[in-house]
Amino acid sequence: MKKIKKINPSAIFIIGFFALIFLGAALLSLPVSSSDGESTPFFRSLFTAVSSTCITGLVVYDTFTHWSFFGQAVLLSLIQLGGLGFMTVATVFSLLFRRSMGQRERLMLAQNFNLSETAGVIKLVKLILAGTFSFEGAAAIVLSFRFIPEYGLAGGIWRGIFVSISAFCNAGFDLMGIHGEFSSLTHYAEDTTVNLTLCLLIVIGGLGFLVWQEIFSGRKFSKMSLQSKTVILFSGALIVLGAVSTFIFEFTNPETLGPLSFKGKALAALFQSVSPRTAGFNTVPLGSLREPSQIIMIILMFIGGSSGSTAGGIKTNTVAVLFFAAVSVFRGRREAVVMKKRIAQDTVLRAFALVFLSALILLVSSFTISVVEEIPFISSLFECVSAFCTVGLTLGITPSLSAFSLTLLMILMFLGRIGLLTASVALFNRQAAAESGVKYPEAKISIG
Repeated sequence: MKKIKKINPSAIFIIGFFALIFLGAALLSLPVSSSDGESTPFFRSLFTAVSSTCITGLVVYDTFTHWSFFGQAVLLSLIQLGGLGFMTVATVFSLLFRRSMGQRERLMLAQNFNLSETAGVIKLVKLILAGTFSFEGAAAIVLSFRFIPEYGLAGGIWRGIFVSISAFCNAGFDLMGIHGEFSSLTHYAEDTTVNLTLCLLIVIGGLGFLVWQEIFSGRKFSKMSLQSKTVILFSGALIVLGAVSTFIFEFTNPETLGPLSFKGKALAALFQSVSPRTAGFNTVPLGSLREPSQIIMIILMFIGGSSGSTAGGIKTNTVAVLFFAAVSVFRGRREAVVMKKRIAQDTVLRAFALVFLSALILLVSSFTISVVEEIPFISSLFECVSAFCTVGLTLGITPSLSAFSLTLLMILMFLGRIGLLTASVALFNRQAAAESGVKYPEAKISIG
């Protein structure tokens, strides 16, 4: 027990995800999980479990045609648990059995939601649970009414529930394979109800739980924290820029927006701007997108959602910090300042480190897969960014990749879900603590 108590919260967080993934893989490999009653190879079950637990959405099998109802239920459970985090679920049981949580458990909860302190974390968890199930439930009702006429009562309700949870958790799994394997939501490209409902779910799920808290409190925008203001402004700007650019680049593309009505073009452009941050659904064939549109989607996937949310990517908060720092440097300031607030130098350094390491990992991984699989670099980069940023969008190459490349994608998905900073704390926490009191002599290096 003493050894367990010495394990830092970040390491426990990682171990918990490992346990959930392997449990999910074991269940998915059972004959009862497949639609044909045959056992699914463990390696491919493991890939699916990693993708669902890490709320990514990359698949090697079409979710509807390959998995039975039991298998789909396992996937949905992994998505929900992966989205909330196993520590949130543990908190629910503690509250149900009226068991008090110690400081260590509160610290792990704070780690789960990228919080810097434990104050008010239990109250936040209650808000998260209430908000999550309320939004998912409301969307499931709306989507069920839309799907029931098409799939029948049971099929419509099940698809409504599955897609709403998958969208809110930013997972990207769907049950629309009845219209063609790996077709995602292309059947609903011009459906206003489906498009706007899912866009709203994805945006809410990607804003972050702390932003929810401020919005639900009724606080005016001008009175919100700098983080919430930044998240809302940057998220809105990215959605508009992504939608407008996709609309322009794909307007005449006969394989994407070209055949759609003007309303359909607008909906599809909006959806393709929202989904990369980081939901994994698509309403047009992504493999047919023009190269500028694919590059824009890669950028949107890389940025992702916001800290403390179910979304992946380096986060809008990180991009905002670097943007503010860059503006301050060019204005001749020694510190990053925005809205009369100073951003700590430590925060700027962590943001830079996260972006640099993420970009380096993605470039090396993409180059490796491109060489091994003999595919264009941009196709490999798209898939790797989608995996690392837990998006789930694909140009259609994932099912045909070798075991080596699939293993690399699994590693990227896992790193993307737990976060590079969490992984670094788990690995190097003791060394950093040992050197915390050491101050080295300053050296100057020319820049620019």
